[in-house]
Amino acid sequence: MKITILTLFPEMFTGPFDHSIVKKALEKKRVDISIINIRDFGIGKHKTVDDTPYGGGIGMVMRADVVKKAIDFATSSYRAQKTPINQSVILLSASGKSYTQQKAKHLSKKDHIILVCGHYEGVDDRIKKYIDEEISIGDFVITGGEIPAMLIADSLTRLIPDVLKEGVTENESFSIKASDFKSLLEYPQYTKPIEFDNQSVPDVLLSGNHKKIKEWRTSQSLKKTIKTRPDLALDELKNKKT
Repeated sequence: MKITILTLFPEMFTGPFDHSIVKKALEKKRVDISIINIRDFGIGKHKTVDDTPYGGGIGMVMRADVVKKAIDFATSSYRAQKTPINQSVILLSASGKSYTQQKAKHLSKKDHIILVCGHYEGVDDRIKKYIDEEISIGDFVITGGEIPAMLIADSLTRLIPDVLKEGVTENESFSIKASDFKSLLEYPQYTKPIEFDNQSVPDVLLSGNHKKIKEWRTSQSLKKTIKTRPDLALDELKNKKT
């Protein structure tokens, strides 16, 4: 899989991909991550990438023509290939659909993901003609799309075959399935010592009875989801009724 990140601040990506699972995936050549500076496609001597918004308002808006050039450059390496490439161009913005584990699984099957990092007051709306979708990492506003791009790249990388041990991602939050729930949060985990601060590891986890352990973990996932994220259950139940 190839992940291309279009950004005005490429220096922000120095470090985040040099550690842990992403680093291992890069070393094993299971993923290729490229960072492209949008400013390289800026207008004139000063490489202008933004301008004031029509209609007035505070802040600057990224130019659609500049961002389009960066997108074209990112996709150009595949144009000459006879075999169709399964790729998506994604604009990261607060206006996009919320990013989920299900979306991560869908995108992880792509050959090429292009993440466009919005900034300032956003990108000229005419860029939507050249993107496949908008994604948000939550109902809040941050300075730009760089941190969301890091999060998405990390979440996609760990889903690529041979990056993690087989089966590791199946028992994580949002991947566990049971009953009427679309997905469940991960069950509580414990390790040594058995006794800590007057708290004990549940007896069932020490029993060696794998059937009982599985049942306990499922029930704990259900309880945790109902308490912490009841919306996961409600959404699925609504879908079933319709």
